Amino acid sequence: MFRWFHRQKGHSQCTREPDNWHRPERATQLLSPAHRRALIQHIWQHTAVSQGQFATLYLAPMKRYAELVQHFPASENHHHAHPGGLLDHGLEIVLYALKLRQSHLLPSGASPEVQSQQAQAWTAAVTYAALLHDIGKLVTDLVVEDHTGKRWHPWHGPLQIPYRFHHNPDRQYRLHSAATGLLAVAVIGRTPLDWLSAYPDIWAALLHSIAGQYEHAGILGELVIRADQASTAQALGGNPMQALVAPKHALQRKLLDGLRYLLHEVLKLNGPEASDGWLTEDALWLVSKTASDKLRAHLLSLGIAGIPERNTTLFNILQEHGLVLSNTDGKVIWRATVQSPSGWTQTFTLLKLAPALIWELDHRPPTFAGDILVETTTQPPEAPATDNPTPALPAQPLSTEMRPSPGENHGAQFLDWLRDGIRQQRLVLNTPVALLHTVDGTLFLVSPGIFRRYLHEHPEIAKHGQGGESNEWQALQKQFEQLGLHRKRENDLNLWTCEVCGPPPIKRLHGYLLLQPERVIAEVAFDNPYLRLVSG
Repeated sequence: MFRWFHRQKGHSQCTREPDNWHRPERATQLLSPAHRRALIQHIWQHTAVSQGQFATLYLAPMKRYAELVQHFPASENHHHAHPGGLLDHGLEIVLYALKLRQSHLLPSGASPEVQSQQAQAWTAAVTYAALLHDIGKLVTDLVVEDHTGKRWHPWHGPLQIPYRFHHNPDRQYRLHSAATGLLAVAVIGRTPLDWLSAYPDIWAALLHSIAGQYEHAGILGELVIRADQASTAQALGGNPMQALVAPKHALQRKLLDGLRYLLHEVLKLNGPEASDGWLTEDALWLVSKTASDKLRAHLLSLGIAGIPERNTTLFNILQEHGLVLSNTDGKVIWRATVQSPSGWTQTFTLLKLAPALIWELDHRPPTFAGDILVETTTQPPEAPATDNPTPALPAQPLSTEMRPSPGENHGAQFLDWLRDGIRQQRLVLNTPVALLHTVDGTLFLVSPGIFRRYLHEHPEIAKHGQGGESNEWQALQKQFEQLGLHRKRENDLNLWTCEVCGPPPIKRLHGYLLLQPERVIAEVAFDNPYLRLVSG
């Protein structure tokens, strides 16, 4: 495709010298591996410009990006944590964003003439915003030292002499978004920026995106966020866009990456009272229900299928894959009393993990200053015989999120979640395992599956009352019915039945038909040919 691709034959690898020093490479080497050449070729196809225009407007910024990010990983323990992960992630986001961009005529609502005139400018802006999405991590997340012993900063320009690096233990979550602007000109170049600055709407959206203000960047911000989610999900084994076959990563790796993400970004450790877990010298203790609910919700949000709905099954899988440690009875659940230095005490059911699974030794958080008193049996102990016994507080997960009041209606939030899930293609349509199908010119919501899926992605809204999970999805289903957005049958019943066309035995699905499918789906193109709506 491009002659420069063939100047460096073979696969580019991170060239190391003794003591973890790396030799910097030129873009020719960095972009020479087959998977990166394929990514760039697909990007070219989606820009629909000549080879000369592509070289100037797209390939040149990607080469400058490659020489800045070298073989740095995109994260320490989460997605794209391998050498060169930041370069792979950047190219993948560009490709996903351009695929999504093809579904939009921009600017929205403008005349066809204006949309045609601005088409290339919008495509370029989407590309630049996507390419720059995580480059700020060079500023905030990494500490780089060159061979002379000096600290390297990305605004110094590409590395020229051997270097080594480590992750910044004091990095702040999401601060890298605010640092992107420092490198925008170095990557994009002056000529493309001069060109885009002539389009006020495009220019404003690009500046907001570069600043990490995606909520103000309109469709540009939305495309970048969705593309980032797609790249992340694919790296973790999900099926984000149904356009590509998901890599068959081991379930063990999906679970481990999910746990590492939660420990780095979500769960709170070692609190004086309310906390999601505690780290001691030899063990990491996590409140069992909080950890499992949030792990399931995180993986489902990435579009990863096959995650068990029941915590007991998830616990067993974690145990089978060696991600949690068994108690003296060979079970996964431990029971222990947590005592903080302030005098606060509470008994919990916990999961026990090896800290080395989550952190490298020199990057571990401080250990808990209190005590974890583990019971020798999983059976609850007898109450102590005292003159004035104080009843023990029940073991329960403590979450940093506020739980809604029992009377709060989540029907509207459920509908928003449906709309976002379909748009982002996290919720699939018309597949054998789908919970949403197009039937009779509208959308068919499989019950109770779709309501249970929502609750699994939003464990914070569970009431934990009598009746367990069944009571929770039934309550959500009733709240959805109260919106009055579903089609009723002649006998005033809510649920419809569909038969799956195929060999016996006949399988039936029950669910709701929407009155106005356009509220959650852009267009019902055709009915699922494998489902037949029946009465009764």
